[in-house]
Amino acid sequence: MHTGSCLCGAVRFEVDAELPAPDACHCTQCRRQSGHYFVSTDVPKDSLAIHGGEHLTWYRSSEKVQRGFCSRCGSSLFFEPFKNDWIGIAMGAFDQPTGTKLGIHIFVAEKGDYYDLTDGLPQNPH
Repeated sequence: MHTGSCLCGAVRFEVDAELPAPDACHCTQCRRQSGHYFVSTDVPKDSLAIHGGEHLTWYRSSEKVQRGFCSRCGSSLFFEPFKNDWIGIAMGAFDQPTGTKLGIHIFVAEKGDYYDLTDGLPQNPH
C-alpha cells in the first residue's frame, strides 16, 4: 500500500498496487501546470482510493485528459486520460518510500531551455 496527499492534507490517497517506474513529462501543458516538469506514475484506476474528494478539482486540459488538483492548496495530484483504465499520480505527493525510480523522459522536444537532461535515462521526443 502506498499513501500520499496534497500539501495541506485535505486530499489524501491510497494506492493498492506496485508503483511502475514514473515518467517525467516535459510537455508545455505539464510545465505550465506544475511550474517545471511533471513526474508521475501510472496505476490502474481501480487501485486508487481518494479521501477528501470534495477538495479535489478537475481541469479538462484537452479533449483527451483532465488534471486533478487540491482546491485548497493548489497541489497538482493527478493526470487522467478519459479513455484509459489508468491514472497518473504525481510522485511528489507520495509519502516515502515509494520503492520506484524514474524510468523515462517524455515530450522532451517541448522541454524548457533552462535545464538539461543528463541522467542517462531514455528520452522520447513525444
